[in-house]
Amino acid sequence: MSDVVIKVENLSKQYRLGNVGLGTLGHDVNRWYQTTIRRREDPYLKIGEANDRSVKGISEYVWALRDINFEVKQGEVLGIIGRNGAGKSTLLKILSRTTSPTTGQIKIRGRVASLLEVGTGFHPELTGRQNIFLNGAILGMTKQEIKSKLDEIVDFAGVERYIDTPVKRYSSGMYVRLAFAVAAHLEPEILIVDEVLAVGDAEFQKKALGKMKDVSTKDGRTVLFVSHNMAAVETLCNIALFMENGFVKEQGTPTQMIKSYLEKGSLLKRIYSNENIEHAIGNENIRVLFAAVENASTVDADEMIDVNSAIDLRIVFVNNTKEETISVGFDLNTVKGDIVFGSASKAISIIGEPTEIICRIPGNLLNNDLYQIHLYFHTNGMSGLFSQKEFLTFEIKDVERESGFLGKVNGLIRPVLQWKKIENNINALK
Repeated sequence: MSDVVIKVENLSKQYRLGNVGLGTLGHDVNRWYQTTIRRREDPYLKIGEANDRSVKGISEYVWALRDINFEVKQGEVLGIIGRNGAGKSTLLKILSRTTSPTTGQIKIRGRVASLLEVGTGFHPELTGRQNIFLNGAILGMTKQEIKSKLDEIVDFAGVERYIDTPVKRYSSGMYVRLAFAVAAHLEPEILIVDEVLAVGDAEFQKKALGKMKDVSTKDGRTVLFVSHNMAAVETLCNIALFMENGFVKEQGTPTQMIKSYLEKGSLLKRIYSNENIEHAIGNENIRVLFAAVENASTVDADEMIDVNSAIDLRIVFVNNTKEETISVGFDLNTVKGDIVFGSASKAISIIGEPTEIICRIPGNLLNNDLYQIHLYFHTNGMSGLFSQKEFLTFEIKDVERESGFLGKVNGLIRPVLQWKKIENNINALK
């Protein structure tokens, strides 16, 4: 028997903007007449545009999904990434059978539990306990099977005190805690989870990600996971889809797909420059005229940065406040959201004139990855003057290892540490 549990073939979904369904009886009759009586192709499938939300279209029809093809095997964890509007949630809704495709087909082997939005599958008037039994019955479980899982579900969700309270009185966090606990513990063969986990607190998110990993590795169940948390996708998933404007752009390992997604988003921006003070980034307190991440180990500062390279963060700014002394600082983050470190300058005492400062990051410290600068300015009293997240984005490469087989060194940093062999007789230590 094949170990493929989900097979998607030529899947497409079309919507008409501004209307429910096709909007008019004339459209419906025409579609029925052409497809049912005359046995012709649906005329409305010949029109429509890709779902690019950033541009104004000329058609009232859009393809939320177009010609999607992929397979998922038993026990795999598939991550689906892409910008808002890429079609990720639409794809999950079709796989969950909450909406139907316009063309194409899906083949699913096994029971499916979905968590697509807060409140999925819950009846607001029923208590938490009643909703557990309701969801279990929908999944085809017996009352005795659900009872055997009840204590485990309640304990995982951490809502024991409210389990006999109608869920309409739950907070969104409590709602999603219980909904995830039900979906994960009632033994579906396939678990589908959208970005809804972001509603929970950090402790629950970590707990939920651990549970999803357990159900795939220990129980051999399949997980489909949509998230904008790149670190979670890379940690949890073993395959990934990168979607863009309703198409599957690429399919491969999570690390490869995350890199493609970030590069496609035009995130790599090592230099910012605007000599016009009135239009330069900032506010009434601070104007940043120039900022760059430079390779300090080469003659050409714009050259590619290697893990061995020293890095200069160069900033030119104007202090328009009456504060005689201010400080400049930054946080260095990975694009997946991890904070590597932060640094701040000593007090700088120039007002009204362009001031240039440089902060040097030594070579052989940062790992090969994509990084972002979160820039901020503050007074000596730590009052914020201006800050800008994701201000600059740059990549560090490991040229030597890219051509070898060893892969990436583990960790956010990769310092070159000193090792020394001790020549003393080891027997002397006994």
